[in-house]
Amino acid sequence: MNLPTSEPLPPDDGKNLPPARRRRQQRLVAPLDTGDRAQLLDELALQMTPPADFYLFSALTGLVLGIAILVDAPAMYVLGGLISPFMAPVIGLSLAVMVGSIRYFLRSLGGFFIGSLIVFIIGTLAGYVTPAFPQLHFSQAVFHAHFSWSDFLVLTLGAVLTTYLAIRNPQAKPLVASAALAYELYIPLCVAGFGLSSGSPGLWPDGLIVYAVHLAWVALIGMLVLLAVGLRPSKIFGYSLGSTIFLLAVIAVIAISGFSTALGTQIAMPPQTPTVTPTLTLTPTPSSTPVPPTPSHTPSQTPVPSVTFTLTISPVPTLASAKINAKELGGANVHTKPQFMAPVIRILANGWPVEVYPDAVSSEGVIWRKIKIADGVEGWIWESLLITATPKPGW
Repeated sequence: MNLPTSEPLPPDDGKNLPPARRRRQQRLVAPLDTGDRAQLLDELALQMTPPADFYLFSALTGLVLGIAILVDAPAMYVLGGLISPFMAPVIGLSLAVMVGSIRYFLRSLGGFFIGSLIVFIIGTLAGYVTPAFPQLHFSQAVFHAHFSWSDFLVLTLGAVLTTYLAIRNPQAKPLVASAALAYELYIPLCVAGFGLSSGSPGLWPDGLIVYAVHLAWVALIGMLVLLAVGLRPSKIFGYSLGSTIFLLAVIAVIAISGFSTALGTQIAMPPQTPTVTPTLTLTPTPSSTPVPPTPSHTPSQTPVPSVTFTLTISPVPTLASAKINAKELGGANVHTKPQFMAPVIRILANGWPVEVYPDAVSSEGVIWRKIKIADGVEGWIWESLLITATPKPGW
């Protein structure tokens, strides 16, 4: 008896799928086939493993950023982001959560931690140079150690583009998008190390909090992009769920502790724009109350001794007129003493007129000037935050 032979089934090229499922498959970047998906994950895992030059370029980036803090030049900060390495371990954190590999998650986290530690140490070493140059200012460093919506926007776009382009073409490295990640991660970390060693206010631990929140945000955005392109966790109740819960817990702890501390003590929060409070000047109003006549006295013949006046001349310091010119900060704090931690008695907006005493005091790496406000209040302020119509000697 001859049995009917079975013919091989035609390959499923997607034409036999329902229309809705076929359209969904065409929209996905990641393949749905198990073999293709495994191959893609292997290529991504290999691409996201930090090579040796990752640590070399991290050190070079830290060196450039340390110089950028000392010279207070925005262009040097941009250069530090451009020469940064491909931030593969950051995307590897999100990829490890999606594939459910706790080992790959720890390997990516450890690789990125070593690169970050190199940048932090170089920033700390740069902070020891500040005592030799007391005239240096670090306004750009203070700006990068605080949260801002523009930084979050750049960070989000960099995370989305880096993750998407890495999945679309695992053989290429989206260096331009990765530079945005390095700019928003390495700069606040280097600033934090600089502030730890130099003692400059507003840098430590502010920069470290910004770095931690930015890192958690990038990992979360990477996970969302991987979900959007079709890479679903392979095991719901396995390593994927555990890694996801772990990552979300880290994000929650860092975000809650960081923002609550920031709201309570203004750590890592942007400098407040001072509100100008008008000073009320009272104008005397003439009273209509009648004044009684002054009685006249009859002069007496009693001799009056003559009084001899002695003129004593007290030197009065000549005050120079100036205005507040705080540039990016939007205003300036007036302290009771020439110290950063001294109480603030006034917040003056840009353009506010003041009078400046001729004395100058060098303290905590900056030059302080004693000023006098229109209402008579006196205090101390940075010399760099003042501008005079006529330059004075020594300015």
